[in-house]
Amino acid sequence: MLSMIGLIGGLALLIFLTMKGMNLLVAGPLCALFVAVCSGLPLFPQLAGEGEANLVGNYMSGFTSFVTSWYLMFLLGAIFGKVMEDSGAADSVSKWIVDKLGMKFAVFAIVLACAVLTYGGVSLFVVAFSVYPMAISLFKQANLPRRFIPATLAFGSVTFTMTSAGSPEIQNWIPIDYLNTSPYAGWEVSAIVALFMMIFGYWWLKRMISKAVAKGETFVSRENDPVVADKALPNPFTGLLPLVVVLILSYIFHDSLAQSALIIALLGGVITTYLLNRKYFKSFWNAVSDGTMGALIAIGNTAAVVGFGGVAKAVPAFQTAVEAMTSIPGSPLIGGAIAVSVIAGMTGSASGGQAIALPLIAPHYVEMGVNTEALHRVVAISSGALDSLPHNGYVVTTVRSICGESHQDAYWAVGALTVIVPAIGVAIAIILFSLGLGI
Repeated sequence: MLSMIGLIGGLALLIFLTMKGMNLLVAGPLCALFVAVCSGLPLFPQLAGEGEANLVGNYMSGFTSFVTSWYLMFLLGAIFGKVMEDSGAADSVSKWIVDKLGMKFAVFAIVLACAVLTYGGVSLFVVAFSVYPMAISLFKQANLPRRFIPATLAFGSVTFTMTSAGSPEIQNWIPIDYLNTSPYAGWEVSAIVALFMMIFGYWWLKRMISKAVAKGETFVSRENDPVVADKALPNPFTGLLPLVVVLILSYIFHDSLAQSALIIALLGGVITTYLLNRKYFKSFWNAVSDGTMGALIAIGNTAAVVGFGGVAKAVPAFQTAVEAMTSIPGSPLIGGAIAVSVIAGMTGSASGGQAIALPLIAPHYVEMGVNTEALHRVVAISSGALDSLPHNGYVVTTVRSICGESHQDAYWAVGALTVIVPAIGVAIAIILFSLGLGI
């Protein structure tokens, strides 16, 4: 009982401290300590038996494993975003979009850029780094409140694209190993749900921004924002081409190199930006240096939350919660959706929710004769709902490290679009599959 109180309390404390603005590098270990003490978990490896769980070992294992897997992607993604900003390429593209579509389509342009890159296989973190310079420029020109930039980036990246049929993102691929399906499983229902999330979510985003503008909110510049008023800009085509290069290279190498394809793709994007726009740089190497520092902060914040998840998974209450979630009676689709979504929320990870739940629920549900394509799609979509609570690594990185906003100002719009909208999408998917569509 105390272990469960510790697990729930630790998660609630992490969310509370995140919303209050505490540094994640402090909040993560602090909340992990709370969970460990309540569960009687040894604090140090020397106090635990060989191979047994302990606070320091499990926290640092989660922390370092994330850094090991993602450091180069974070580094090159941050550098790519900075060179796009410093060269004026992002401003050139944004100005062209505004000239062609009009200022009222500024938000749509950002959502579209994120969606194309995400569905093209570019990492969610990298998409945020890459599109942010264009987003800040568009919001500035349209005089929109910048606190909605994180929600705009997140909506285009982690809702109607990340978990849709055909998406190369890992959240769409994990179920394949457990259900023997394909990335296009349940594509008919997926298309309907994606269309709903896209239309409803965009309407909601625009409504929130319009209400804020009506109350007098405007874009507020900061000292570290790029100054472009008197600066010559590159051709919009040479500004857009680096993004196209990233998309093409990630698609070409995705099957053979998996996530490592992003290293080649982003390096290609950086080189392309330099070669095409080198005469427009204020300082290429300063941009590289700034990107490097930004990457370190971003990956540190995210790894701090992943470390908390490493401790949470080691306590007895977590296994009890998993067993309860994966044995929910009734429709397997409802049970699977709840199990994956809740576990994703506890770990702050969509892929983590799937990786923990599927080994437990997949054999049981397959034996029951559930349609595996329907289960695949429901599990994928549901993993992208509660995972986006305030402590989620992507949310923390995008809100704080990339956009420089506080959770109090920016998260409510992010939560509305990345928690509520996908949750409604899951319900629609379950209803459609239950009616026999796509089965």
